[in-house]
Amino acid sequence: MTAMKTARMTGGAAMVEGLLRNGVDTLFALPGVQLNHFFDAVYDKRNAIRVLNARHEQGAAYMAFGYAIATGRVGAFAVVPGPGILNTTAALSTAYGCSQPVLAITGQINAAAIDRGYGLLHEIRDQPGTLASVNKWVHRIDHPVDAPAAMDEAFRHLQGGRPRPVTVEMAMDMMGLESLVPAPEAAVEVRPPEADPDLIAAAAKMLGAAKAPMIFVGSGAYHAAAEVRALAEMLQAPVVAYQNGRGILDERHYLAQVHPAGNALWAECDVALSIGCRLQPERMYWGVDDDLKVIHIDIDPTELTRVMAPTIGIVGDSALVTAALVDAVPAHNPRRASREDELTALKASTHQHLVDGLGPQMAFLEVIRDELPEDGFFVDEFTQVGYVARVGFPVYRPRTMVTPGYQGTLGYGFATALGVAAAHPDKKVISVNGDGGFMYTMPELASAVHHNLDIVAIVFADGHYGNVRRQQKLEHDGKVIASDLTNPDFVKLAESFGALGLRADGPEGLRAALKQAFKQRGPAIIEVPVGEFTEPWPFIRPPSSRPAR
Repeated sequence: MTAMKTARMTGGAAMVEGLLRNGVDTLFALPGVQLNHFFDAVYDKRNAIRVLNARHEQGAAYMAFGYAIATGRVGAFAVVPGPGILNTTAALSTAYGCSQPVLAITGQINAAAIDRGYGLLHEIRDQPGTLASVNKWVHRIDHPVDAPAAMDEAFRHLQGGRPRPVTVEMAMDMMGLESLVPAPEAAVEVRPPEADPDLIAAAAKMLGAAKAPMIFVGSGAYHAAAEVRALAEMLQAPVVAYQNGRGILDERHYLAQVHPAGNALWAECDVALSIGCRLQPERMYWGVDDDLKVIHIDIDPTELTRVMAPTIGIVGDSALVTAALVDAVPAHNPRRASREDELTALKASTHQHLVDGLGPQMAFLEVIRDELPEDGFFVDEFTQVGYVARVGFPVYRPRTMVTPGYQGTLGYGFATALGVAAAHPDKKVISVNGDGGFMYTMPELASAVHHNLDIVAIVFADGHYGNVRRQQKLEHDGKVIASDLTNPDFVKLAESFGALGLRADGPEGLRAALKQAFKQRGPAIIEVPVGEFTEPWPFIRPPSSRPAR
């Protein structure tokens, strides 16, 4: 057996080597004293790893999230401990909810003082325990010798099973300590679990016998687009996605249906196939009965029974399991008539229903879709146009619509879009914001200019937290409080940072502004003054379409 190679380096250098060994070439960061030795090592590898510094720790973490969700690769960031890492927890919770592989690197006070309560700079008690609820794995590296194995273990958690955030910390004196450490050369390789062939056979038989099957996809199926399409066409099964998962089947395909259309089909569905998604809103809000059978495919075994037990639950990689079903279903599947006419008509009627009820939001979304290339990225926000985009903005490719999932993280969007732009400098990126959410990470406009990130941020400005204000008016007897906003002039704000600033009136004004913004490279802000929009929720969250059990 060949002995492991060793090399003399600091703890910080060993962490950086772990990043490089496992394919990280981009780091979002906000340096500080407890990370000085780590960044000293990053400097020495500056030709191999690109560093994009942020103006706030939450910005760095959201950028890492955007990078991860737009690529499927690990998005990494580094910030100081204590208040620094605490500032990132909203982004970590968003990555956790969206099942994205985000790696946080953080420091610590000197090793001997940890958890002693001395009141040292950036000290908090039990930092790993504090971070546990928004991470899949949190680990402290106690000595440089342990760093290579710990970093590789971090990547096993990031790449194996359900991807979720991981945080690794090291004390500042250990980061600076030079030692003879193991020097592995190979990246971590993680093999997905093998699915139970008997369960695949049973699922294939059930799908083949189904009269009205439906397929639901989430972010766990991003890499299974070809397999999903093949199975859907074989079964003539509509494919439905809500937030994450949009574009896994090109939504110009007649089988791709938005959530309200899926609700209309739900009453007649006899077999629902869930691939890499939770199937939570459908089962909790649309209603289930004894006639509905559910086949659930997920890499996370705990997800299979979280809402309710499926008829068949298969633990495995979504692409591999779906490919196995494509091979197995034909033995049980009758020749099915095309549903193109029926489902094309449903797409058209659903679209018209949205236009009739939500015309202003849909008009803006139509312009954005027209101007954004089909491989461009749309990053939404918790704002009126963003809500409607969940069901009214057509998505053509996987990963090109970015949402915060069930976390509903107001203010996540702009900084997240910067991470998307950093990951895809050759693609167009649009960030859709309200005036409330945009101001959460607005200072990262300085980062966008500094790094020349090619992004267009649209700010729909109504001077309110619109959703909150509407709820206060309609549900609380008009007791409107703390939901009004005082805004800057967003055009002048953009120009003061060195970005392009534009103002657009109405959908056609937005079209002209987008054309102008896309002609240049670098960040642009388009302010769109708007009034109060029609409430979107009755259109986005339709009522139960079959009786609850």
